[in-house]
Formats: sequence, C-alpha cells, structure tokens
Amino acid sequence: MCSIMGTTSSRLDAALFRQGFDRTLSRGPDCTRVESVPGGVLGFHRLAIMGLDERGMQPFHLGKDAVICNGELYGFRPLRERLMRQYPIQGESDCEILLPLYHEYGVEMFKTLDAEFALILWDGEKGRMIAARDPIGIRPLYYGRLPDGEWIFASEPKNLVGLCDAILPFPPGHYWMDGEFVRYADPAYVGFFTMKEEEDVCRKLRRLLIDGVEKRLDADAPIGFLLSGGLDSSLVCAIAARMLDRPIRTFAIGMDVDAIDLKYARMAADYIGSEHTEVIISQREVLEALPTVVDLLATWDITTIRASVGMYLVCKWIHEHTDIRVLLTGEISDELFGYKYTDFAPSAAAFQEEAEKRIRELHVYDVLRADRCISVNSLEARVPFGDLKFVRYAMSIDPELKMNRHGVGKYLLRKAFAEDHLLPEEILWRQKAAFSDAVGHSMVEDLKTLAERTYTDAEFRDRAARYDYCPPFTKESLLYRELFERSYPGQARMIPDFWMPNRSWPGCDVDDPSARVLSNYGQSGV
Repeated sequence: MCSIMGTTSSRLDAALFRQGFDRTLSRGPDCTRVESVPGGVLGFHRLAIMGLDERGMQPFHLGKDAVICNGELYGFRPLRERLMRQYPIQGESDCEILLPLYHEYGVEMFKTLDAEFALILWDGEKGRMIAARDPIGIRPLYYGRLPDGEWIFASEPKNLVGLCDAILPFPPGHYWMDGEFVRYADPAYVGFFTMKEEEDVCRKLRRLLIDGVEKRLDADAPIGFLLSGGLDSSLVCAIAARMLDRPIRTFAIGMDVDAIDLKYARMAADYIGSEHTEVIISQREVLEALPTVVDLLATWDITTIRASVGMYLVCKWIHEHTDIRVLLTGEISDELFGYKYTDFAPSAAAFQEEAEKRIRELHVYDVLRADRCISVNSLEARVPFGDLKFVRYAMSIDPELKMNRHGVGKYLLRKAFAEDHLLPEEILWRQKAAFSDAVGHSMVEDLKTLAERTYTDAEFRDRAARYDYCPPFTKESLLYRELFERSYPGQARMIPDFWMPNRSWPGCDVDDPSARVLSNYGQSGV
C-alpha cells in the first residue's frame, strides 16, 4: 500500500497538510514527497512493490501533468512496452503508465484499467485536478472541503481529521472533476443474466479466478498469503501454490483456547505444501489491541471491528517477523456467492438485490477491514475475488443458480474446483464460519464481556441516547462508538449503517451480526 493526499487549495498551511498526511506514514514508509502544482498540492508516501528503485517514486510527471496513485495495474507490462515507443517512461513501476494513458484517453482511461487504485491527477494543460477510485473501492480514498471551500482528498480519514468539518468516503467507480462526481463503472449492476448451464458457469468461474490469482502474483517484493482454512482463502492459496515453483508462505491466526480455523488451515497448508505459520493470540492481546483497531479502521461497525482484531494481529506479526510486503486474501467471495444469512433469501431476485447492495458497500466493510489491517502494518493487500472480470461475471450469473439449493453455500464455487483436487474434500466442502468466530468463539465473548464491565444498564441507556445517527443498540456497539468518537469526533456518517443480516427476511431479524445466532449455523463452528 501507499498513501496519497492532495488538495486544490494553495492556501492550506504546509505544516497542517504535512501533519495530517504523516498520520498514515505506515502505509508508505519507504519514501515521502510533497510537491506543489499550480492548482494545489500533492503528497505521496511510498511502499515499494513494483519498480523498487527511486524511479518508481511519485508524483510522476509528463509534460505539465502530474499524478499520485496508490494502486496496482494488472497486466501492465505489455501496455508499458507499447507506450514506451511514444512516451519517456523511465522506471519499472506500473503506475508510471497512468499519465501516458491519460494523454491517450483522458478520463475515459478509468474505464479501461484492470486495476485497484486511488489517484489524484493534475492536468496542467487544462488547469484542473482530477481524483478517481477503482470500481469496487479496494484502494481507499476520502474527501472533504476545507474552510476556504477548496477540496482535499486522502487515503484515510485520519489524514483529514481537523482539516474538514465533514469527511466522507470517495464513491467507488467514480472520478471527480470540476467539483462533480461522475460514475464510470458499477460492477454490482450487470443489466442481464448469463443464462448458462451449471457446468458452463463453473468452468468460467474456475478460469476467471485462476486468472485473478495469477495476475496478483506479479510483484517485485516478497508475497505471502492469509490462510484461514475456509473455502475462499484456501482456494487462493491452493491456486497460487500450483502456479509457483516454490512453497508459498501462509499464515493463520487463532485464540489460545478455542481456535476453530487453525486445524483447517493446517490441513490445507499440509495438503498444498506451504511454509505455514500459526499465530496464537490471547485474551489480553485482543483487549489491548481493541482501541488501536478502532482507530486504524475509522469505523464503529460491530462486524468489521470483531473481524479486524485477528486480522490486525496476524498482519502485525508478519510485519515484525518476516520480509513479506504483499498479502493475498480471500475477501469478496461472500458478497458474490452468499453468506449464511442469504440462505434465507425469499427469492432469487432478493438474493441478487442483496448481492448488489453488499458489493456497493464493500468499501466501508470487508474491503475497509482488509485494507486497514494490512496497510497499517506496511503491507499491501491483493484480493483475487475482487478481480473485475470475476466480479462482473459472478454478478451476471442467474441468481437461481447461486441460491443454496444443495445444503451448502457457495455451491458453484466449490463445484468449479471439485475436479482439480486442489484442496482436501473436507476443506472444499467445509461449512462457512465467520472469521471473527473462527479465530475463536471466546474472542467475541471477551469483547462482549469487556463491554458489560464498562457500562451499567443505566449508563448504556444514557450514553447510547446521545447518538441520533445509527445509535448503539448493545453495550458492545456503544463501546466501539465511543472509541470511534475519540479519534473521529462527529464523523460517524462515514459508515452508512451497522453491517447486519437483512432483517426483513424470515429468520434474519437478529440483534447480533454473527452467523452463530442464525438457525442454520449448524456445523460451521466446529
């Protein structure tokens, strides 16, 4: 990951800009540069992943234009070769081709990118700033208005605290220009369904996911893999293990008393022959990490915080004990193929509508979690299930095929790889267990117990009543909200709502986001 920050203001005090920008130094610890352009200021903290020498440092320049980008452009090498015939490309960085592409296509460039990115571009010819974010929002970007009315953009909300009255997430699949947001892509909506038979669908899913993993193995820095032992991360690891000519490095985390996932992660690691590490955590480490986790996430959402504690701690261990700089993860599969609660979807149309909602909100829930937990530890996240071709195809599948008609969720994805023998049957057909539960049921119970000790019933009622936007409804949610307000006072609207099952569906009107409270949890937690 890297960190970017830019403003259209030429009057913002340089020390204030730098003070806000340096709050995310961990995203880009290798090198920092802040430059003035005629229309404002651009800042870049670099984490070197592609083109490791100084030629990969940003901002990049071409003529009067400049750009800063936190991103990965997949399959860029052939395109770079073509562009080098016409443009003075100096280094090996993928992002250096952005300005040549902008010279050729203008803002239509964003529709052409196979990438995860957030960027700020100064067009010197037309005298205007442009900001943009990838269609899913895998790379973070936030914005606000300065007291002088000018705009400011940054990788994280913590960069903008104290500079703006209101901080908001930059909408994915949009670019900003001349004070307006323009949507250029919406991968959640396809407008049609691919009316193919199950076998055809599975073949294409298999091919697209393999492609998505392969392109994310291209890095000039060491790569590792998060392996929970669930279907999604295990598939990513198994596909990569077959592609590479050396054992991959996998990492799993669990509580010291009741970790569910560790045995499955070990089973998958043994099967694929990875160099596997188990990180064991205690109640003390969980509770001590909680304030840090809420601060780095910039959220008050229960599900996101619970699932982030384990992820933050395993990434912290990786940062402190290895040379790894890139981590592949299994996020985004649930949103495409269903959660435990989508088994209760009353119709295929309702299933599809829920999937569209979840894909559009990924950037404030699961994708936010992966980005912050990984980047705060000076690592880069890559998400094969977020590959645009894969997402668009998965969203185009007739939802009747994605409904749980077989007694096991994500049936299409499992069947797509059933004949490859990439994984043990016990992993390929394992029931879903939510990450926050699978790290160990005791972890969530420890967090709930902390909240119970923090507030009496009367204190909970009085303090929760202070919030008119998404008011806390449990002591645990109040604890998270108050921790959030310490770091981001008055900025709760950055998050649209609590991540919860669709309460309008039968069987889903619950008061806890954990799948453990659903009647179909069954064998997921063993």
